[in-house]
Amino acid sequence: MKIAHKRAAVYLDRQLHRALRKRAAETDCSMTTLVNDAVRQALAEDAEHLAAIRARTNEPDLSRNETRRAQPSSDRRRRMYCVLEGS
Repeated sequence: MKIAHKRAAVYLDRQLHRALRKRAAETDCSMTTLVNDAVRQALAEDAEHLAAIRARTNEPDLSRNETRRAQPSSDRRRRMYCVLEGS
């Protein structure tokens, strides 16, 4: 099935254009395909973020004190950091 394309002028800075051209050659894809894929991915991520925000709109607002209680203490954060770093 052939996909209909709409022509658009997009101005890229030189380094970005060079990188896109190089990636197209390395992957044997057209620059159009790479740009379309990147735009699709960016829009999908935006849609996911917006859906997550909409899902949380009915959550109650927390006061500053409630927010502080929900966060680990600085001592606990230090211990967690040490565990993650392997110290």
